Amino acid sequence: MELLPMTFASGWASGINAYATVFILGLLGRFADTGGVPEGFQRTDVLIVMGILALIEVVADKVPVLDSIWDVPSTVIRPIAGALIGALIAGANGDLMTITLAAVGGVTALLSHLSKAGIRLAVNTSPEPVTNIGASVAGDVGVVGVTTLAVLFPVAAAVIAAILLAFMLWLAFKLGSRVRRGVRWMRQKFNQSAVDQT
Repeated sequence: MELLPMTFASGWASGINAYATVFILGLLGRFADTGGVPEGFQRTDVLIVMGILALIEVVADKVPVLDSIWDVPSTVIRPIAGALIGALIAGANGDLMTITLAAVGGVTALLSHLSKAGIRLAVNTSPEPVTNIGASVAGDVGVVGVTTLAVLFPVAAAVIAAILLAFMLWLAFKLGSRVRRGVRWMRQKFNQSAVDQT
């Protein structure tokens, strides 16, 4: 029964930073002797690759414009990662439990990612970098905290993840006009870049 809240919490974290989520799960499974973490995440090669990718994402996420560009391919990567984490937590046996947890992880990661990307687009329209870095650091802290709790206290982690997800969705909705402005702003940046290259 703890697999569902663990998957939900991990799915939320994957929507923010999928690589860091796998890295933290792997570290906890390997060095904290916790149960429920897929063995594949604990392998040395996986930890090294995920650690490097997580670090790159943490840095990229602090740079205005670059963070929103990074979010574009992540719209595919993060939900897939959430679904894979859910499937592996269930044992990846192809049974109903695997399909259910994969769906929970994938959908939760997608909602988390879309709300995060929308909020960051709105924040990017602000000329000062402090808000952007603050939002990024809050995401980093959330990923570390929720992922750690997902392994140690899955139900508490799921409750916190649900509250954070609801807040993020509400905030993205409230910032809707600024999100649309951010989309236009990004298009202008891309169009200007294309003109400069010709």
